[in-house]
Amino acid sequence: MASNKEKILDYIRQRKQVTVSDLLDEVDIERAMIHRHLLALAEEGLIMKIGSAPRVVYVPADTVRDVSARDIPVLDAATKAIIDEKFLLVTPQGERLEGMLAFERWCADRRFDVTKKAAEYVSLSKKYADMRKGGLLDGSKKFRKTFGDDDVVDAVYYVDFYAWEIFGKTKLGQLLLYAKQSQDKRMIRELAERVLPYVERIISKHHIEAIGYIPPTVKRTVQLMDGLQKTVRSPLPEIGLEKIVGAVRVPQKTLSSLEDRIQNARAGIFVSDRRSFGTVLLIDDAVGSGATFNETARKLKEQGVAKKVICLSIVGSLKGFDVISEV
Repeated sequence: MASNKEKILDYIRQRKQVTVSDLLDEVDIERAMIHRHLLALAEEGLIMKIGSAPRVVYVPADTVRDVSARDIPVLDAATKAIIDEKFLLVTPQGERLEGMLAFERWCADRRFDVTKKAAEYVSLSKKYADMRKGGLLDGSKKFRKTFGDDDVVDAVYYVDFYAWEIFGKTKLGQLLLYAKQSQDKRMIRELAERVLPYVERIISKHHIEAIGYIPPTVKRTVQLMDGLQKTVRSPLPEIGLEKIVGAVRVPQKTLSSLEDRIQNARAGIFVSDRRSFGTVLLIDDAVGSGATFNETARKLKEQGVAKKVICLSIVGSLKGFDVISEV
């Protein structure tokens, strides 16, 4: 006679997608025992949990390409440490994986050799680590190349790139994308807490006197920049910036040419502040072309609100003029 654990596994394999309520009707045992069996089956790699309370479903592990810890090749400690720290994967099923297990799943989905790809990942990681100054990536050279004599910002920094070649979105890039798309307050808070030390570092280094947050174009119930602002909680004055939209909202990410982005930013940002400061910090979530930063900095300087403008973006594009269309 099959055990309750076996009955649960058979039922999940038969139905393909099952909730705990479904199992309560099928298996005559208490809810706590069902959860215990589900946990054991997940740890054995036989089923997967998808979703979060209050909506959680369980599916057979073979509905997606699963990877168990025993499948992970032996890598040197330094390589494993870098991947464990930096690699994050959100699967198409909404499962969040981190570290080596995530990296192995990513390789398996693409039929890549894990050892070879791990070596490439570490090489890129070290390359971009060498580009950092004080823990930040300096995008100032990119701005000068993109805007030439029209570059009016005094310095531009990224906490990280949005994506790398070959490997796609970085850990911070993934968090940003899914925090905005899902409007998940916990993920927004996690992202903001990761960014906070860099904001504090720039405030100290550049003797910042006021902070401005680039206002969003897309209306959302939960705004990422609001979450960042609440986390920063700086005592510094906040610059009044507003987003002006026409009859149709045109987000920067929908525009593919640099000139269109410049015109969009020039018309869309309104500086409502009339105070004067020395050095102002502008913060945005993602910078592709840099047009919004540059045009906002221009208005701040032209209206006498700021003498110098330092810009910080959570993520930035790896190349020169680029379009980050997802966020």
